[in-house]
Amino acid sequence: MILIALGANLEHPIHGAPVNSLVAALEILKARGLKICFQSSWYKTAPVPISDQPWFVNAVIAIETDLDADELLELLHSVEAEFGRVREIKWEARVLDLDLISYDALVTENREQTKGNVIPHPHMGERAFVLAPIIEILPDWRHPINDLTAQQMMTRLDGDQAFEVVPSS
Repeated sequence: MILIALGANLEHPIHGAPVNSLVAALEILKARGLKICFQSSWYKTAPVPISDQPWFVNAVIAIETDLDADELLELLHSVEAEFGRVREIKWEARVLDLDLISYDALVTENREQTKGNVIPHPHMGERAFVLAPIIEILPDWRHPINDLTAQQMMTRLDGDQAFEVVPSS
C-alpha cells in the first residue's frame, strides 16, 4: 500500500484554515490521477519537535497510482509548491506538507538521507501524527523494514506527542 501523510499548521491566503488547505490538496491529488483508497480522520497534533508554532492538522491517505515512487514524490512536491511551500528550515511551520510515508514494500538504499529519496519515510515510526492515522485506516499494515505494525511502533513512543481527532462537521 502507498501511504501519504498530509499536514499543515498555517493559514493559506486562498484556502484559509489548515484543514481547508488539506482538503484542497486532496482534490488536486485526485484530479492528477491518484486514487484515494482510504483516508484517516483529521488529527490536531502538537508540533514535533515541540515548539511554539501552531498545532498541525494531519491525516494519512492510502492510494493507488501508476506513478513510480520518484514520480509520485515529484507530484507531491509540485502540489506543495503550488500552495506556496518553500523548504528553508527543517521542521518549520507550513501551509502544506505532503510526505511519502511508504510505497508498497519499497526500501531505498539511501537510509542516511545523504542523497535522493528515502522510502519508507525515515521518521515515520517516531511520529504519533503518522502512526495514529495509519492505525485507524490500516490496522494490519506493517513497516517494510522492521515488520512492526503501526500500533506496535506507537507503543514504543514516549507518549509526549499530543494529538486528538478533529470532530467532523
